[in-house]
Amino acid sequence: MSSALHTLDTPAALLDERKIGANITRMQSRMNALGVAFRPHVKTAKCVEVAKRQQEAGARGITVSTLKEAQAFFEVSVGSTPTALSAAHLQGVTEVRAGVYVFQDLVMAGVGVCTPEDIALNVLGTVIGHQPDKGWVLIDAGWMALSRDRGTQAQPVDRKYGLVCDERGTLLPELIVSAANQEHGIVSRLDGAADTTLRERFPLGSRLRVLPNHACATGAQFD
Repeated sequence: MSSALHTLDTPAALLDERKIGANITRMQSRMNALGVAFRPHVKTAKCVEVAKRQQEAGARGITVSTLKEAQAFFEVSVGSTPTALSAAHLQGVTEVRAGVYVFQDLVMAGVGVCTPEDIALNVLGTVIGHQPDKGWVLIDAGWMALSRDRGTQAQPVDRKYGLVCDERGTLLPELIVSAANQEHGIVSRLDGAADTTLRERFPLGSRLRVLPNHACATGAQFD
């Protein structure tokens, strides 16, 4: 895996196929158990192959973001991933729409409908510098790659611009992208302490992954 990642230009969006499949199965199984039709929203993935997998799992059609369609759905359905995964019953509802569940993100983890380990979308960045006195690692993924969405800032734990994983995708829960400009992100400790070991742990040229606050916003940054 690591050798393959080193062939990619960064920043790059990576998808975990196993987690996508698990997220699709979880949502469809939940909707089947509640006895409602499921029409997934494709605004997050924007991917024909993902939509096909959703339909193969049992989804009935798709939902997209237009005013005309919003009017049509206003009365047969309810939306949002948290509603779908948290509802105890859906009497009176004939159809559910949700979209972010296929990738999940830190906002969804913050409201308890998934864990960070369920997040299937992440952004790969390369370490391009250090500020050892501050305990900072600089990566080439800024808000142009991660998006400026700061959805977790209203939650009990502010993840800033995203949680950090190592190159293989293993979560490093003590690290976040604490600040970002257009092209660069600053990786530092969540607790704000200056960690002088980060320079040795992540030398120049090494790769890190960032889990997004809002999968829809981050996904929109990439083809």
